[in-house]
This record gives sequence, C-alpha cells and structure tokens, in this order.
Amino acid sequence: MKIKEIRDLSVDELKQKERDLVDELFRLKVRHATGQLDSSAVMKSVKKDIARIKTILKEREIRG
Repeated sequence: MKIKEIRDLSVDELKQKERDLVDELFRLKVRHATGQLDSSAVMKSVKKDIARIKTILKEREIRG
C-alpha cells in the first residue's frame, strides 16, 4: 500500500486493515516455516504496511 492510500482511510478502517495484515503475516510465517512460501519478500512488504498504518494511527492520536 502507498502512504497516500493509508492516509485516506479513517481510524476504524486503519485498525481493521492492521488486523487483516497481522492475520496475513501470521499465515505467511506459517507457510514460510513449512517451506510453502516461494519468496519471503512478501512478508517484508506486509511488515512495512503494518508499520505504516501504526505510524499514521499514532500521528492521529497525537494530533487528537
């Protein structure tokens, strides 16, 4: 996801998206551990998306 797309989401949408990405990351980790994941670059991308969402949520919390 691009940062612009993330900034356009509401707080509730961001929280839901974060939950979805955490679930996806878990599934990717399981697939990686069992040798079914071809490229671990997908995990890196999901981790970065989670970090971006957490950053935006924190910014909005500080601004009030």
